Amino acid sequence: MLFLGHLDVVEAKAEDWSVDPFKLTEKDGWFYGRGSIDMKDGDAALVETLIRLRREGFVPRRDVIVALTADEEAGGDANGPAFLLKEHRDLIDAGMAINLDDAGGASKNGERLYFRLGTSEKIYATFTLETTSPGGHGSLPGPDNAIYRLAGGLGRLETYKFPVMLTSTTRASFEKLADLEPGPESPDMRAVARIPPDLAAAERLSQVVRFNAQLRTTCVVTLISGGHAENALPQRAKATIQCRLIPGDAAEHVQTALISALNDSMIRVTMDAPPVVSPESPPTPQIVARVTRVVHSMWPAVPIVPTMATGFSDDRQTRSAGIVSYDLSGVWRDVEENRAHGRDERVGVREFDESVEYTYRLIKELSRAE
Repeated sequence: MLFLGHLDVVEAKAEDWSVDPFKLTEKDGWFYGRGSIDMKDGDAALVETLIRLRREGFVPRRDVIVALTADEEAGGDANGPAFLLKEHRDLIDAGMAINLDDAGGASKNGERLYFRLGTSEKIYATFTLETTSPGGHGSLPGPDNAIYRLAGGLGRLETYKFPVMLTSTTRASFEKLADLEPGPESPDMRAVARIPPDLAAAERLSQVVRFNAQLRTTCVVTLISGGHAENALPQRAKATIQCRLIPGDAAEHVQTALISALNDSMIRVTMDAPPVVSPESPPTPQIVARVTRVVHSMWPAVPIVPTMATGFSDDRQTRSAGIVSYDLSGVWRDVEENRAHGRDERVGVREFDESVEYTYRLIKELSRAE
């Protein structure tokens, strides 16, 4: 069993925070600090569990490997699991990887709703759009303007929607959430979970940002640049398109779709780098049963919901290397609050303490014989 954790964090500006972002601060039942939820909490729980198991003389039926690495927030390709898999795979080779970086408990206003078992994540791919024009003096504008051409293409791309594409995880997730989050969207959740999915229901659900991201590959412009002088016509305009692919979708397919949506042969579309393919780790009955035993030993009767992360983590490296990987954080968080990478990042003191006990029970459960 390989347990993953990253030690690096994103930048934080002290002037934006109400406390020192790089000093752990306990206040009003919360631990504040950059990385408190992403993911120093999971790292601390893993280390504490190893110490406890050692003191108890616990002997697992299979090897327990813990890898705490760096560079996940910077892409994770030069260091971390990518480096270990390439140069020292023997040190971390495992039948299964568990990452405490995501998933975990979902609550609202103090009520525990459900526990998320992360089985997959979207695949990250970046494309560059570029167009050129002759340029010239700003006093003599003509019909060929690189910035206008790029803006026109981006306007068409804004309205483009990739086709609905469900996985075994997202289908199971919608089916369960229809009962766990009763409301006007519930019938549509059940309808998209069918085979084939109800496309009219998918279109209605797509109006909700978090549901839309679960239904399809998405691409969005995140950076733009153009021109070279205030009094000159632009000779070049460029935009960065950041895409998140549903597992099973292909970067080449996305590139073709972008070219079609832009509908302008003068806008060149290039892929910055081939993405790390991260196939889904199916929510098998065996892993669901084991996770359920651990979760229900602490929070009885809480429903278990398979989920797909819209972001990415070190899991993409292990999944790409053929190691089945699951996200299984033990922290409960309010569904309306997401401070990871944001101002005043925090984790509840009680929730953190519970996650340490959960991690201890999880490692014992997963390291025993089948």
